[in-house]
Amino acid sequence: MSRAAPPVRDGLRMAFGTLTAVPVPPPRAVDRRVAGVAMTLAPLAALFLAALAVPAVLLGTWLGLPPLVSAVAAIGVVTFGSRGLHLDGLADTADGLAASYDRDRALDVMRRGDVGPTGVVTLVLAVLTQVAALAGIVASGPTPATAVSAMAIAVVAGRGMLPLCCVRGLPSARPEGLGAAVAGSVPPGVAAVVAALVIAAAAVVTAVVPGPPWWQGVLAVLLGWLAAGALLGHAVRRFGGVTGDVLGACVETATLVTLVVFSASGLDPLR
Repeated sequence: MSRAAPPVRDGLRMAFGTLTAVPVPPPRAVDRRVAGVAMTLAPLAALFLAALAVPAVLLGTWLGLPPLVSAVAAIGVVTFGSRGLHLDGLADTADGLAASYDRDRALDVMRRGDVGPTGVVTLVLAVLTQVAALAGIVASGPTPATAVSAMAIAVVAGRGMLPLCCVRGLPSARPEGLGAAVAGSVPPGVAAVVAALVIAAAAVVTAVVPGPPWWQGVLAVLLGWLAAGALLGHAVRRFGGVTGDVLGACVETATLVTLVVFSASGLDPLR
């Protein structure tokens, strides 16, 4: 019992310290077990980010602000709450994929601190799409709770992709960096349990909150993960494994697609 506790505590610190801007003490040690726990608990850390978006949407609605303003505020607080980590990874991954078919050169491009034109365009389009999708949900939802729940599910689903990206069998593209620390650190059974819990939570929330049917929440999460999984597979083939940037890109892709599916009110045959 005493040996199991430190990895959980350190993993929780690593999850919040890496994925959010919450000032937590650093892990006393980071090894494969701690990294695996951190990635497993990523959806839990996402609840803090989701909580940041709630007052942004509710306050905007109470003040009568345009849905676009509320959406920008909600996406903005989540982005700053995670220090823009995943958007940075998305931009770097886009630059790496566009740079060259040579693996080493692509990884070198991703390692640099600057962002190229492909990364900039990808970043702008991703943020605009997330804002537009959330604005549509705010405008069409019967209550503010509809947009709040959709945003929360999207944020948790995005971070819920991390255990799937770090499941055993997926190699790291480099011997150093965040990707090397977490790649292959999550047992398949644990990743499956986390995925099932996220899907179940999405179903329950969409069933309780007025708006889309329960199955739309499940569909949104699954399609988000499918899109992120396609990106992950492409990145592994191109780079030879995962990197921290690839993980961030998968998080943003899953979040974006989940929001877009929630914004597609035409999926509800009862509307």
